Amino acid sequence: MWQPKFNVLLMVAALGFNGVAHAGLEDGIRAANEGQFEEALKEFNYLADKGFAPGIYELGKLYENGHGVVRNYHKAAALYQEGVKKQHVDSMFALAVLYQEGKGVKLDKQMSVTLFKQAAAKNMPAAQFNLGVMYANGEGVSQDYKQAMRWYEKAAGNNYTLAQFNMALMYFEGLGVQKNIEKSYIWNTIAEYNGNLNASHSRKLDERKMLPAEVTEAKEKADVLYERILAGLYAGEGRMF
Repeated sequence: MWQPKFNVLLMVAALGFNGVAHAGLEDGIRAANEGQFEEALKEFNYLADKGFAPGIYELGKLYENGHGVVRNYHKAAALYQEGVKKQHVDSMFALAVLYQEGKGVKLDKQMSVTLFKQAAAKNMPAAQFNLGVMYANGEGVSQDYKQAMRWYEKAAGNNYTLAQFNMALMYFEGLGVQKNIEKSYIWNTIAEYNGNLNASHSRKLDERKMLPAEVTEAKEKADVLYERILAGLYAGEGRMF
């Protein structure tokens, strides 16, 4: 009869810590944003000692950027690795960047790709976009424009503006897909809606290659697609067109 009660007590204790941890995390982030790095360091060290992955990650950021501590990429990488072991997506991304740049770890583009893929599998748009760039450039992988387009589209569907712009460029150049000015226009328009000035310029270049009626139709398609993206309903693979 005592065991169930003991389990309940354990659960309540865990829930209590999570509440405290999230509050401490918010306090630490607020302190860091206000430049109060000593306070932030105190909060994040406490959370890291407790094995709280977001706190470990935030502590890693302080060491990576030299905020409140001497910059130490090795320490940052070690902290991010702890976060990766706990399946923390931001830690995966941050460690991938360090491997990509050879900071605090041996330069290893393949490991960077592996970590970006782990983060991308958790639907992190920035990781999906970075994979697109790495496949497009043949960085850590064999150059593969089709794979690049696949990852760009995943990020674009998550409303990641840089991916939307790169998709437009891929359609304009016919890289990994059949050259298609209308789709270039559509993705440039969507990226422009999100404030991308380069996309605005590219859209105007697309227009020069299109008839007025084609521009009108493409604008309507872009509006429909953008609404679906904002609603989280974009299915990908050009099925909207």
